[in-house]
Amino acid sequence: MNELTIVIPSGRLKSECVKLLGICAHIDKNSSRKLVWKVGNYKIIQAKPVDVPIYVEKGIADVGLVGKDILMENEYNVYELFDCDIGNCHLAIAQSERKKINVIASKYVNITKEYCVNNNINAEVIKLNGSVELAPILGLADAILDIVSTGNTLKANDLKEVVKVADVSVRLIANISSYQLKRNSITNLISSLKENQDVKAI
Repeated sequence: MNELTIVIPSGRLKSECVKLLGICAHIDKNSSRKLVWKVGNYKIIQAKPVDVPIYVEKGIADVGLVGKDILMENEYNVYELFDCDIGNCHLAIAQSERKKINVIASKYVNITKEYCVNNNINAEVIKLNGSVELAPILGLADAILDIVSTGNTLKANDLKEVVKVADVSVRLIANISSYQLKRNSITNLISSLKENQDVKAI
């Protein structure tokens, strides 16, 4: 079987991805600084979530696990093969009070602009890289577009979700050349992911 190089996201999604891949016993939980592991026929690379599709697109990794939000925000020349059904959350518009949106803040600039166009909203889009909840509090924006999981962060900052924009989950993506050259190995990987999904569901 061909060795597969798999890039997984660091941070909150790492543990879920490791479980889904069935490699928990091989990953040192106490070493968040280690970035590359060899596990059987897998070479595992850990990267920042936003960098995962770049490693796959450029052929450094054959496949990767990445949030749908990242794939929606930027166009990548990769194949999206499988919904892993982990890291489930959604993108939403939130406001402190319902009012006309003249300014909207988000780290997802492209998704936000597309939403505005599709909904005939003529608003300025401000890019923020962190704590977008501050924007309405400080009067920088009328609304935000952000990832919502539990909704606790919104609630803590007196914001309410007003529109659900899109569901988000982790997806398996593949390098186009790798998919042609290592299709059997990638197909076997998908079968393994499905089996581990079934185990999780029991």
